[in-house]
Amino acid sequence: MTKFKGIRRRWMTNSIGVLLFVILLAVTAFSVAMGSYYYATMSSGLQVKAEYAVEFFSDYRTKNEYYQHVLTYVNNNFEGKDVMEMQFLDTTGSIRFSSFGLAAFSAPGTPDIAGALDPEHPQTTPWTGDDPSTGEHIMAVSSPLTIDGKPVAAIRYVTSLRLVDRQLAVIVVLSLAVGMAILALVYFSNLYFVKSIVEPVSDITEITKRIAGGSYGIQIEKQHDDEIGDLTDAINNMSARINESEKMKSEFISSVSHELRTPLTAINGWAETIMNGEVRDASDVKKGMGIIVSEARRLTNMVEELLEFSRIEDGRFTLSIEPVDLKAEFEDAVYTYREFFRKDGLELRYQESDEDFPPVNADPERLRQVFCNIMDNAAKHGGSGGRIDASIRQEEDWAVITIRDYGHGIPADELPHVKSKFYKGSSKARGSGIGLAVCDEIVSRHGGELLIGNAEGGGCIVTIRLPVGKKTVIGT
Repeated sequence: MTKFKGIRRRWMTNSIGVLLFVILLAVTAFSVAMGSYYYATMSSGLQVKAEYAVEFFSDYRTKNEYYQHVLTYVNNNFEGKDVMEMQFLDTTGSIRFSSFGLAAFSAPGTPDIAGALDPEHPQTTPWTGDDPSTGEHIMAVSSPLTIDGKPVAAIRYVTSLRLVDRQLAVIVVLSLAVGMAILALVYFSNLYFVKSIVEPVSDITEITKRIAGGSYGIQIEKQHDDEIGDLTDAINNMSARINESEKMKSEFISSVSHELRTPLTAINGWAETIMNGEVRDASDVKKGMGIIVSEARRLTNMVEELLEFSRIEDGRFTLSIEPVDLKAEFEDAVYTYREFFRKDGLELRYQESDEDFPPVNADPERLRQVFCNIMDNAAKHGGSGGRIDASIRQEEDWAVITIRDYGHGIPADELPHVKSKFYKGSSKARGSGIGLAVCDEIVSRHGGELLIGNAEGGGCIVTIRLPVGKKTVIGT
């Protein structure tokens, strides 16, 4: 016998249990209805016969006339003698004449006889039950013969219910057979239906266990375009994303390890050189100290990026909101980086705006972090063009900041991913791959947007849109 558990057991128990109850209820109701119909039809027929017989003898006004003509009727004129018995009873309830002749002078004492011979209210009375003398299941109808409204005798029709009960039993058995056939059909259809659900779910469960065990990227074969298929698509998408995230994380760890090792190597090397007195003159010492300071600053920036990313990931990233002169903040960053870029042979051109910008509710430190990071990226990835352009302007309720380089630009297939965490694409430039992800989070929490694309004529252009005027910061 098939053992069910889980969904199978609940489904089969609920569906088959309910259906079995309904079938039993329907069979019972049908059987009772058929029995009532058969019994009511037979009872009505017997009552008609009994009342017809009483009417037939209604012209006789004495007991002797009744007795004489009833005996003749029972023996000669009684129709249907082969399927029913006609009895003539006196006022004591004893049978005086019987078409079968076997019950004469006995007193059945059944309720139908008492109803027909009731001195106060004699009436035709049916009864169904077991014959007191034989125990056979019978139906009887007794109708009074009266003189001046008083019962002087009764005519009783009796018939066996053996054939009717047998027919009813056949009907019940057939009804149960039909019900069981329906139950079996539903049972096997449910087995197939549950199998079509449980087996794919079991397969999905096994695959998710493998994904949880580290088999990232594994895919489930989609078999049906339904809710199970939608679940399959969702898990496949999740697996692919986890796999991609794990790859990016591995690449990130490898990249960060390399990025940390390079400045640390430079710092250690120059520090040991200076400490061991291997430098020739003061200019070499100054050069070495400059490299140490520069590499230490780069390490600090990388650590800050990692800390910012960690705060974003665990929900500790917040903004310290205050009224900010956005134009002044951006120009400070431009003037600061202009000198840095000049030393590296880069020209930073700033297109000044004569517009007056209203104060913006923002976090100045976070905005300065965004400006600096994007300018650093412009120098690292687009420095080969020798020039960087920066501008700020107002468009309706938005402040629009653009920073463009004249390098090689970003490959079209990499543009949709450049703001993703850990993503570095094909670029060989130094970096952790999380700077733009942090910048995008900061700008988004200020209610703005960070757009990155390729400029006409070459190079990359970054656009920062921040709300001014009536718009407010949406993230804190």
